[in-house]
Amino acid sequence: MIRRYTDNDWTRVCEIHDAARRDELAAAALGEAYLTLAETAANEGFHEYEILVAERDGTVIGFAAFTADELAWLYVDPPFYRTGTGAALIQAVLHEVPASLSAEVLDGNVAALTTYKRAGFVEVGRSHGRMPGNESFAVTVSELKHPGLA
Repeated sequence: MIRRYTDNDWTRVCEIHDAARRDELAAAALGEAYLTLAETAANEGFHEYEILVAERDGTVIGFAAFTADELAWLYVDPPFYRTGTGAALIQAVLHEVPASLSAEVLDGNVAALTTYKRAGFVEVGRSHGRMPGNESFAVTVSELKHPGLA
């Protein structure tokens, strides 16, 4: 089940982010850049996004945070990788924002890139910059675009 985030989800969303973020950074050879969601949420404006959560048997197992033009956060609890949770969250976001939508994936995160491409995102470029929330680290990302459902 996909539903809107509530403040009661905060602890669980932090747990999911923190576990999955370690995997994401390891895939990008950036393990030293790890910070918890609690440490970075305010700096990255996490609560300013629209947020959806995926639930299974009453437990939150993933979340997506987005704006009208960007899917900025997509995390699934590691025990639920490859269960369709990420794809379901992407589809829910696309139904919320039927226009064109962008996303970025850290270089090396093949699993995330594959998930986005299967959902209809196309790689439109690559960019280099500083890691949001932990700017002391340089990153390379794949820039993705979905044409929208409209």
